[in-house]
Parts: sequence; C-alpha cells; structure tokens
Amino acid sequence: MSAAPPDPMTLQGAVDDAFAGIRECLQAFQPQLVPREVGTVASVSTGIARVRGLPHVGFEELIEFPGGLSGIAFNLDEDGVDVVLLGDHAHVHAGQEVQRTGRVMDVAVGDALLGRVIDPLGRPLDGAGPVATGKRLPIERPAAAIMDRAPVTEPLQTGLKVIDALIPIGRGQRELILGDRQTGKTAIAIDAIFNQRGKDVLCVYCAIGQRAAAVAKAVANLRAKGALDYTVVVVADGNDPPGLAYIAPYAATSIAEHFMEAGRDVLIVYDDLTHHARAYRELSLLLRRPPGREAFPGDIFYIHSRMLERATHLSGTRGGGSMTALPIIETEAQNISAYIPTNLISITDGQIVLSPSLFALGVLPAVDVGQSVSRVGGKAQRAAYRAVAGDLKLAYAQFEELETFARFGARLDEETRQSIAHGQRIRACLGQPEFAPVSVPAQVAILLALNAALFDPVPLEHMAAAQQRVEAAANKLPDALVERLADADALSGADREQVTEAARQALATFLAEEEGSVMTAAQH
Repeated sequence: MSAAPPDPMTLQGAVDDAFAGIRECLQAFQPQLVPREVGTVASVSTGIARVRGLPHVGFEELIEFPGGLSGIAFNLDEDGVDVVLLGDHAHVHAGQEVQRTGRVMDVAVGDALLGRVIDPLGRPLDGAGPVATGKRLPIERPAAAIMDRAPVTEPLQTGLKVIDALIPIGRGQRELILGDRQTGKTAIAIDAIFNQRGKDVLCVYCAIGQRAAAVAKAVANLRAKGALDYTVVVVADGNDPPGLAYIAPYAATSIAEHFMEAGRDVLIVYDDLTHHARAYRELSLLLRRPPGREAFPGDIFYIHSRMLERATHLSGTRGGGSMTALPIIETEAQNISAYIPTNLISITDGQIVLSPSLFALGVLPAVDVGQSVSRVGGKAQRAAYRAVAGDLKLAYAQFEELETFARFGARLDEETRQSIAHGQRIRACLGQPEFAPVSVPAQVAILLALNAALFDPVPLEHMAAAQQRVEAAANKLPDALVERLADADALSGADREQVTEAARQALATFLAEEEGSVMTAAQH
C-alpha cells in the first residue's frame, strides 16, 4: 500500500517559514571588521626569516607563514623582526605575507602521548595517526616557586648497581651524565627508563640532533622491552632545522610538567644538550647576536638553567609530583672543564662521569666513581644501601690507587695483594650488561656479599655466574624481609645477617660445584 502524497499547502508553508528565518538572520547580521596585522618577508636565510610590518608583535610570539609553516619572533628591532623558522625554509620567499597569531609556542600534553613518538610541534612520527589531546601548554613556563617545592626524599632506582649504590639519584633531582662519544651515555639513560616498569614512574625521552638511525634503535629497544607504554619520545633529529632542535627540550619539559602537576612521578632524559647548545649558537650567529666564549652567545647559561630549574619535587599542596632530569652532555677528550659541561655541572645536582679508558677495558657501565657525585640522592637513598655504600666506595677508591701503584712493578705485600684482589671483584660486581636491571634485594645481597669478602675466593672469570647465583638467592628472600629492605629507616643487624647468610650459602654451593667440575675435568 503506497503512502499518500504530501499536501502542497503544507510544503509551501514549510518553505515560507524557512525563508522567513533566513530573512530575519540577514536583517540581524551586523558585519564586523576584525583588525589583522600582516607583515612581509624581507629576507630568508638558513632557519631565519626577516619580517617587516608587524609593529605589535611580542617576544617569542608565533608567526604564521604561507604553507602552514610557523616561526618564533626572536629579535624585535625598530625596522623589523627576526623570526626563527620551525620547519623547512625552502618554500619561504621574500615578499610573502605573514601574520601574527597572538599566542606563544605551545605543545599538546596528556595521557594520549604515552607510547607515541612525536616531533617538538606535537606531530606524530610513528605512523599511528594523529595525537588526540585536549590540552596544550606553553613550552616556556616559569619554574615552581621555592615554597611550592619539597625536599628530595624518595630514590629513583636505575637498576644499575654502580649508580644506585654509589651515585644515588632521588626523585626530583637533576643528575648530569657526561662523557666522550660512544662511552654509553644513552645506554645508562635507556636502562633507567627500562627499570621504571611497574614503579608508577612515567618517562619522557627527548632526542636532540641525534642520527635518525640512533633514534630508531632507541625507540625499537623501548618498544621491545615494553617501556614505550609509559614513555613519550620527542624527536628533533640531525636533519631538522635548528629552530626545532632549539624548542625540543622545552616542549618535552612541558609534557613532563603536565604529568608532574597531576601528582605523578616523571623521569625526563635530554639526549643531548650539546646539540641543543650548538643549535642555539647557530641561531644566535644567524641572528647576528654578539658571540662570546667559543662563539656561544652570552645567554647560553640561561637557556639551560631556566629549563632544568623546572625539574623538582612538588610539595603536597601542589600534588606531590616530581620530575627527575637526566641531561646528557658530550665531552671532547674527557675535558669536563669546557664551557658547556661546566655550565651544566653548576646547574645540576651532581654528575655521572663516563670514562673512555674503562669503556675500552670492557668495564660497563664505564662510570668513573672517583669523579662522579650525587649532591642530593644520598638523602633519598634506601637505608639498606647506606649501610653498605660507604665502606664500598672507600674500598674501591683504595683499590684504584693501589692498582695504579702496582703498574710500576713494585713488590707488593700480601695485604696489598688482597686489597687489589678484593677491589677487582668490586669492579666486576659493579659492572653489568645493557638492558639487565637488577632488583633492590639482589643489589643489596651482592653489596653485602662484597663487604663481607664472600666473592674473594671466586675466580674473576666466574664472577658473572656467581652474581647470578646470589641474585637468584636474593629473589627467594621472604616478602616481609624484602619490604623492610625497601622501606625500613635503618638496616637491622638481623636483616643484614639474614641476607648475608643467603648470599654465603649461594656462593658456597657455587664454589663447590665449580670445584667438582674442575676435578671431573682433571680426571678426564
């Protein structure tokens, strides 16, 4: 049964009502003129554009260029504005129109960034589609006031025995990692990110001026270990314009700050600030700012201090979140007194120095314990570590001195030989392979066994296997003891003896097995 045709009179009435509504809208419309400042590109050089005709532009305001390109106003002169371009300058030509945006550079923040790889402008680089976040923060923000900060009281475990025991890092601290190229700086930072799995610590990894292959390898390692799930990767690789390299660490810091202000604990890695300083030097020279020492501009100290000062532990009234910063710096020929390294050493709360000579000897991580220091982390170090770290550091320092002396071929008494043998086992225990973090109970058991000289009978070539035995024994300790190792204010004598006894039994079994295998081999 077909439907009845619509009534023509009803249709005509609906059309008349629609036209009446349109007529009312047209009569009520009042055209408004919106003023818009438009300038003109006067000249273009590598990463820099000179713009005229924007009299009210502000410092660090975003400027829009044709083709969706953005720039930041840096030099404000009477006759024009120098703009740092945040993209390829090949399509910018003299005579093109530009306009103000009325806002400063900002970046998308939020949980949607976790597991993603983005550039400093928030554009995805991982091919996983656009980043859906509803909040943006300026990349340049004032650091938290002194009264809004709290002391650093909780440790940030890196899973590396040499750092957690001798150069501890606290949540909210800024610890510099410096060393020559190819000495394992990035490996330490990536290991620290791996060890935050299951510890409710979010991570931000900022790659500045790195080779694309090196960044891809780091991202692949993070993904393979499941660490990318709680990590944001911000990338400005070596092929990007200097403007992007300059804003990359500030954008990463704002992303981390969002999590910190939400009451979360965050670890941020800047890899590395040497390339950041060079990018800023390039921009400054192109902007014709006066050069200073090593051609760096006079404010090179300020660009890093205002960024690292944002890493802190917030007080309870501000949510109690923390941001721990691990900036990385590359030195040349171990020269830690160069301009940029000394600047950053004075800004940060300690430094982890990597030695190329230790790296060449196969001591990994190649941390020079004598030159490394943590000015804050000792206050946050777990009591179990404090009970053993002091004796360990002294014994290791004495060993290094004796080892240097022994190279001259001098006759050594029995006590000196024992000290050197003990020190060699300390060095063997402080080393560990990449991507193999060690739990807190296992670290404490190994360190207590070292202090009790339980490793001294073990041949050096079997130290790795012996450590694995002690680690396996430590992982079988009672849960109540493990909790006390992590939370107790002091390591009691009973707990210390229980852990030491577990290590002693494990090593006794190991040595008996080794002796049995040697005798069997001799019989055959």
